[in-house]
Amino acid sequence: MIENLKNDEVIAKVGGRFKLTALIQKRWLQLLRGSRPMIETDGMTSLEVVVKEIMDGKIEAKVWDNRDEEDEEHDQ
Repeated sequence: MIENLKNDEVIAKVGGRFKLTALIQKRWLQLLRGSRPMIETDGMTSLEVVVKEIMDGKIEAKVWDNRDEEDEEHDQ
């Protein structure tokens, strides 16, 4: 599953390696904080879940700024 991250197709799908890394970090943190996975996990690690969600098109990169993160912190 993690090998898929080396695939140029997934890198191009999200707009580059940096965006892919940022997307993984953001979603992984959401899962660790209790967000529900958008796929059947079947014993997968949270990182594997994130990769599968990206590969399946369940999540995509968006441009966000610090205000988005500040809003999330205030909501908690």
